[in-house]
This record gives sequence, structure tokens and C-alpha cells, in this order.
Amino acid sequence: MPVVVVANPKGGVGKSTLATNIAGYWARQGHPVALGDVDRQQSARLWLGLRPSAARPIGDWDATADAVPRPPKGATHAVLDTPAGLHGGRLGDVLKRADKVIVPLQPSVFDIFATRAFLDQLVAHRRASRIEVGIVGMRVDQRTRAAEQLQHFVGSLGLPVLGYVRDTQNYLHLAAHGVTLFDVAPGRVARDLEQWQGICAWLDA
Repeated sequence: MPVVVVANPKGGVGKSTLATNIAGYWARQGHPVALGDVDRQQSARLWLGLRPSAARPIGDWDATADAVPRPPKGATHAVLDTPAGLHGGRLGDVLKRADKVIVPLQPSVFDIFATRAFLDQLVAHRRASRIEVGIVGMRVDQRTRAAEQLQHFVGSLGLPVLGYVRDTQNYLHLAAHGVTLFDVAPGRVARDLEQWQGICAWLDA
């Protein structure tokens, strides 16, 4: 079963946005998918409570801030949202469940600096356990110098940039109704879906 962990020890970088939309993508593909949340705020679980009955189902992976059990029976794909400050033994517990880790990263020097030690840990863990790690640039225009700097930084670690997610209200509006880019008419979010092509290809690889 593919299990994707969305992680970055810095808060406010878009972890829940990525986690819910990954779950929405797999649900759109027809996979029985479960979404878990080990953040005490339980943002992903709150989002699940908003999800309309007419939308493709996404199951609840009953993970908590204190325990990360196996994904629920019946699920073939799983996504785990994580809290700010994830490190040490707690990070190790989460990574034991992971096949892939996506790190949302904003292209500011402050975000890069705050995330560097975490990425070094992931690189070391990847070498030992063969977990795949990918970066998603958040709230960034791919054509800007900031995107170039992010690409250069991540490239120095030997990690791929899977895509860039622009700063748009679409994610906020959709999340408020418990849905994702993959639950609405493609024409409404065509530019955003285009940005997700590389992310989706990596998820399916």
C-alpha cells in the first residue's frame, strides 16, 4: 500500500492543503484512500467532517498525536498529515509508515533555513530505508528568481522538485467545503491542475 507522509517542521507552509488534495486525487482515481492526521489541531480530520456525501469517499485513518497505527483495512492508499515541530523519535515513528514523503517548502531564505536540518534528516533516512522524498514549492511562481533559488537549494541535496503550487484562493474556498481540485469541474481549476501534473506523476510512479 502506498503511504504518503506530508511533512515540514515549519508551520503554515501548506501541509494540510497538500495532504487533502493528494487524498482527493487518489479518490478521483477510484482508489479506496484513507487520510490521517497526527497534528493535535486535527485540521485534516476537521476537513473530512466537511466533506459532502456526494463527493468520492475518503476514509478516516485514526492516527493521533500519540499513535500512528497501520492504515485502516480496506484502504489501498493512505495519506498522513503531520504537525509543525515534527522531529526526533516522533519523526521516526511517522517515517516507519511512509513509502513517500512530500515536503512543502516556500522559497524564502527563512523557510529554507528552517527546513535544512529536517531535509538533511530525510536524505539520511532515505539512504537507509529507500523512502522516496520530493519537494513541492508552495505559493511560488515557477518563473521567478525565488523558484530558481529553491530549485538550486533542493538540487544540492539531490531531491526532486515535483511542482510549484501558486498562491491562490482556490484552495481555501474548496477546503471550506471539504473538497479538492479533483472534486470540481476541471475548467474551474485548470491552471492549478496543470501545476499538479508532476506531483501526480510522482505519486503514481
